[in-house]
Amino acid sequence: MGLMSFFKGVGEKLFGHKEEAAPVAEKEELKASVLLAHVQKLALPFNTLTIKIAGDTVTLVGEVDKQEDAEKIALAVGNVEGVHVVDNQLVVANPEPEAQFYTVVSGDSLSKIAKEYYGDMMKYPVIFEANKPMLTHPDKIYPGQVLRIPAL
Repeated sequence: MGLMSFFKGVGEKLFGHKEEAAPVAEKEELKASVLLAHVQKLALPFNTLTIKIAGDTVTLVGEVDKQEDAEKIALAVGNVEGVHVVDNQLVVANPEPEAQFYTVVSGDSLSKIAKEYYGDMMKYPVIFEANKPMLTHPDKIYPGQVLRIPAL
């Protein structure tokens, strides 16, 4: 899957004072453990997963069964405040074509995005389902958030 860029200053706020105040090597280790706990909390499936951080770049190494799982893990960690780049090196046991990705801008809605990608605004549930559990409601998207847009 490779490199994905995210807006560094937007996203879920997972890192606190403890992670920010630590020395660099310890800070990166603490942030990696917070991101791994986030992936586990979302119950995103993986066979093995190691998260490494260098500055504002997160590297994902391990194995997943499906392409969708690799993409969702990358989005889960990338849509976190303070993460700018995700280097997704996850190996997919059963490879499939990659989904497209879309960065939300002000004024967007899932129905507007569905109209753009699928030609039918009523197909917004496809995008919503493709981004669960990171999305909890179709109306809760924000500018800068990166969404997974699967093929129909």
